[in-house]
Amino acid sequence: MVLAQLGGSISRALAQMSNATVIDDKAFADCLHEIARALLQSDVQIRMVSDMRANIRRAVNLDALPAGTNKRRIIQQAVFAELCNMLDPGKPSFTPTKGKPSVVMFVGLQGSGKTTTCTKYAHYHQLKGFKPSLVCADTFRAGAFDQLKQNATKAKIPYYGSYMESDPVKIAVEGVERFRKEKSDLIIVDTSGRHKQEAALFEEMRQVAEATKPDLVIFVMDGSIGQAAFDQAQAFKQSASVGAVIVTKLDGHAKGGGALSAVAATKSPVVFIATGEHMQDFEVFDVKPFVSRLLGMGDLSGLVNKIKDAMPADQQPELMQRLIEGTFTLRVFYELFQNLLNMGPIGQVLSMIPGFRSELMPKGHDKESQAKIKRYMTIMDSMTNAELDSTNPKLMSESRIKRVARGSGRTMKDVTDMLEEYKRIAKVCSKLKKKLPKNMDRNVMNNKDTLNTINNLIPKQLLNQIGGVNPLQSIMKQMGLKT
Repeated sequence: MVLAQLGGSISRALAQMSNATVIDDKAFADCLHEIARALLQSDVQIRMVSDMRANIRRAVNLDALPAGTNKRRIIQQAVFAELCNMLDPGKPSFTPTKGKPSVVMFVGLQGSGKTTTCTKYAHYHQLKGFKPSLVCADTFRAGAFDQLKQNATKAKIPYYGSYMESDPVKIAVEGVERFRKEKSDLIIVDTSGRHKQEAALFEEMRQVAEATKPDLVIFVMDGSIGQAAFDQAQAFKQSASVGAVIVTKLDGHAKGGGALSAVAATKSPVVFIATGEHMQDFEVFDVKPFVSRLLGMGDLSGLVNKIKDAMPADQQPELMQRLIEGTFTLRVFYELFQNLLNMGPIGQVLSMIPGFRSELMPKGHDKESQAKIKRYMTIMDSMTNAELDSTNPKLMSESRIKRVARGSGRTMKDVTDMLEEYKRIAKVCSKLKKKLPKNMDRNVMNNKDTLNTINNLIPKQLLNQIGGVNPLQSIMKQMGLKT
């Protein structure tokens, strides 16, 4: 992820401070110096860095803290709060309402991924029950309408555009009027990409906005733009009433701090971030969970929501029951993989686990992991029901392994590797079963013994990072598991 290096640098600065024998003014100053250097190296504007440093200094008075106070936690909280302030303008953006027609206009620089983002935005709301539509008012870039048409067709979203008409204002007005008549409740207008120096194109953008009267103007920001971000974002804010920001290309390894500067320039909230080219590589942006993940503090609430979204509600207790009972067959193994893929990019999921730093996920590892999961699922697709439901599939004969390999188009080594992976996870589930209380109600997790047992299974360091037993209990309740 683009901001992974920044998050890792800040996390290391905080960790080095905690390793100091005494946390005094010098240790605090050194920590702030490292954080400031990390932000500057990540292309965050120097004035923003200076303000943040001064605000943390004001928030933390080491001399006034009583004896026994966890100074590292106080400083970490101050850093967390300032990063949140940097990304939060303090005002929410316009939110479309289902059943009520809304017009959303997208603006941004050339090459920022605006057209693809329009479709992702439409697709996201389509899954939420909206009836979205797309209007291509980009007559400047050759192939813009073809790209939008292709994306919209794939996502099964109505679209409007023209190969003949060269006036973007006329196309935008016709498209909006048409979809209003068709009762579309989310009309998305894609405009031409442009630079702040192109005055004529900015005037065109203003005319489109004036003609369509959008409820929301979204500025699409390339996450790797660098130091130019602040000036470019400010120019868009002056030409159009930007009400929200979407940051794209957060799957790369560019510095990315310019995106933070853009938020400050537009004084508008980030509403979504795009972490890849596919439709599912698009997530709602929530400041506190994002900063928490950035600092390696995790986002367990977000992880629970991802699990709930990936798994049908009626299957969650059943799968949990099979796992804790130790009935771990290859079919259960397959279901786990299926749910993991539905949760989105693996690196994104792992970053929600406290203690995991996204910088530890090397570039390309996400795709490799997903490819391996799909390969294992293909192998299991070639197995018989008896093999999938057996409680001891590790005893598969060489002839059966050969048959499965041939049926799935994989090698015998691939099949053996998959079975080894299965054995490792089955062993973990078996250990969990042995540690659970014998008098536990296995139909519903509804007694305190269960919570205490899970509490004992989690390392103390990890438990401290998530805030103790109370958040753990809250997480279990979110998943429908009574305690």
